[in-house]
Formats: sequence, structure tokens, C-alpha cells
Amino acid sequence: MSKDNLLSKVVNRAKKTFSSLKHMEFRYFWFGQIISWTRTWIQRTAQVWLAYTLTNSPFALGLLGVFQFVPMLLFSLFAGIIVDRFSKKKLIVITQIGFIIQAFTLFLLSWSGYVEFWHVLVLTAVFGCLQTVDIPARQSWYIDLVGKTDLPNAISLNSTVTQMAKFTGPMLAGIIMAKYDIAICFLVNSVSTFTVLISLFFIKSQGSPKSKDQKGVGRDIQEGLKHIIGNVRLRTTLLIMAIFCTFAMNTQVIIPVFADTVLQLGVDGYTILLSTTGIGAFTGALYMANRAGSVNSKQIVIDTVIMSVLHISVAFVKSYLLSIVLMFMLGFFSITFLNMSNAIIQTNTSDSYRGRVMSVYTLVNQGSHPLGNAFAGTIMEYYGAKMGFAGCGVIVLGLTGILLFLTPMFINTGYNNKNYSR
Repeated sequence: MSKDNLLSKVVNRAKKTFSSLKHMEFRYFWFGQIISWTRTWIQRTAQVWLAYTLTNSPFALGLLGVFQFVPMLLFSLFAGIIVDRFSKKKLIVITQIGFIIQAFTLFLLSWSGYVEFWHVLVLTAVFGCLQTVDIPARQSWYIDLVGKTDLPNAISLNSTVTQMAKFTGPMLAGIIMAKYDIAICFLVNSVSTFTVLISLFFIKSQGSPKSKDQKGVGRDIQEGLKHIIGNVRLRTTLLIMAIFCTFAMNTQVIIPVFADTVLQLGVDGYTILLSTTGIGAFTGALYMANRAGSVNSKQIVIDTVIMSVLHISVAFVKSYLLSIVLMFMLGFFSITFLNMSNAIIQTNTSDSYRGRVMSVYTLVNQGSHPLGNAFAGTIMEYYGAKMGFAGCGVIVLGLTGILLFLTPMFINTGYNNKNYSR
């Protein structure tokens, strides 16, 4: 193969991988996401370690997850109505201001030395409330920024940012905690959020509601749920997500205990393993960006089975190197699952229901974590970190098998970007 042909293939592959970046406003949004998710993971990493050092309890980590995600369980459906009724840009600006105040408060408490575990719980709940509006607003804004043709690619590219942050954020948090003070992590989060606000300033699209027909909160929620229940792809995808996200997405809770009690590596082992899952997820997001035109239900089934096996495998691991490999694979298959699920959901949703459907997506993706975190934390409290991984894997495999037995047609459903019409 000649150099010119090779170069041409590389260029074409790059164009396909980053196709949604040809939209200028999405580029601004994407840049803002890089900052936003990096500072979020700096804070999450420090916050979990702060809670663990204050309590020395695996159950407390599970409780921390409960306080973060319970607001999504309670308010996601109402948040979906807000997203469908108001400008998505304005909503995101408001949530960013809230994140600044929340992070700075946590900084002041930590810096003063008066921080207590209940402070962390309350501020974590505030963070969860803000995310309940912020995430569906961001997710439903993609199509306004790139159009439906580039939507799957935009979803995948945004995931590359999110997952890149999962390894850069913990790494930066580890450096800051080792060289300075854990409070500085929260200060960095607060200050860097201003950069996100600046990036939003350059985006003209408001992400305004597509429908002005407002029938009341109860009726709007009812119609949104009816839209989901009446579509087998939406319904089954969300049910599989509920299983997956509840029991296969608890690494933030399990890893610090696993690193400390099984590998005996402390904070360094914790941040490295957490970063490794982020590297794996980033790799998975790039992989998905290259095949963004194809949406197939079979992949989320395959990813679910693989994740179950990986979780069970960790129960037999004592090697640090093998742990790193398994964490990489957990990160990779978790993001291919989430990206494909997101694409199936958005490409089968009408514009007028997008905010409500994506709020349910957020509810399932994030709001299901309290049950999973509490389950994993309780298992680890009595049986250790290894059984925390294994127990989650067994449940995912069993429940998914039952669901697919009841809905066999789902495996054969899919979507091709070229043939899609709303």
C-alpha cells in the first residue's frame, strides 16, 4: 500500500470518527465537556476517599452512592418535564452555577478541618439534585447541535470525553491529594467550572422545546411513560439498562475497598485502578465512534454477559497486574453498552418526548445506583470486596437471562442510521 493511500485511509477514518465535530457549536460544547467531566471526576475521587477516611466503612461508601443517586430516583421524571419545557442551554448554565457553589462549600469545610461525614452526604445529595436536571438537558441537546444524522457519533464522542475524564480525573486527584491537600480537589472543581460557563457562552442554540402543548405535570409524565412502554426497543433497552446499571456499575464503591483490603495498595492503588477503568472506557468510546452508523440490540446483550463474567472473575484475582487488565475490560464493555443503549433510545424517540425519555434514561443510568451501591456495600461489609464483585456479576447474568427469555424478539431489533426516519 502506498503512503498516499495509507494517509487517505487515516484521514477518512479520522473524519468518520470525529464527524460530529464539523458542527462548530458542538465543538464548543465538547470542549466544555472535557473540562466539566474532568473536574467532576477529580471531586468524585476525592469525595469517596474523604468519606472512606472519615468512616473506614465500606457500608458508608454505599450510603454515599445512595445519597448521590436517590434524588434522581425521586425527581428524574419531573426533571424530564422541565427539560422539555425550557431552554436546555439556560438549564445547564443554572446547574453549573449550582456545581460551583456545592464544590466551593465542600472545599471550605475540608480546608477548615471541620468536615464531617454528614456534611459529605448532604453535599453529595445536592450534587445529585443538580445532575438530575443537568444530564438529561445535555443528552437531549445533542440533536439540536449536530442533527439526527451525526447523533450517534456525537453520543460516542461525548463518551470519549466522559471516559477520558475517568482516568485523567482520578490521576489528577491522586497527585493533588498526595502533594497538597484533599480540599484542593474541591477548589479545582469549583474554579474550573467557570471555563464550562465560558464555552456555553459561544453556543447560540438554546435547545428550545419542540412542543408548546403543556397538559400538566401528571399528564406529561403519563404520556412520556406511555411513549416508552408502547415501544419494545425503548422498553426492553431501559429494562436491561436497569439491571446493568444497578449491579454492574458499582466499581466506584467496590474498587477503594478492593484496593485497600485485597491488594493492600491504599490510595495509590485505588486511583490507578479507577483510572484504568476510565482508560478502558475511553478506548471503548473511540471504538463506538468508529461504528456510529450501526445500532444493534445484540451488542448490549453481549456486553451484559461479558460484564457479568468479568465481575465474577475478579473474585479469583489476587494479582495487581491482572486486576488492572480486568478493570480495563470492565471500563471498555461498560461504555460500549451505555453508548449503544443511548443510541437505541434516542433514535427511537420523538423530539417532543426527548427530554422526558432522556430523564428516564438518566433515572435508569444514574438513579439505579443507590440500590446497587447499597447492595455492594452491604455484601462487602460481611463478605469482602471480592464477593462484592462476584455477587453483582451473578445477579446481572441471572436477571438479564430471565428478561431475554420473556422478550426474545428484542435481540433481533436494531437500527441503521441511513434508514432512520422519525
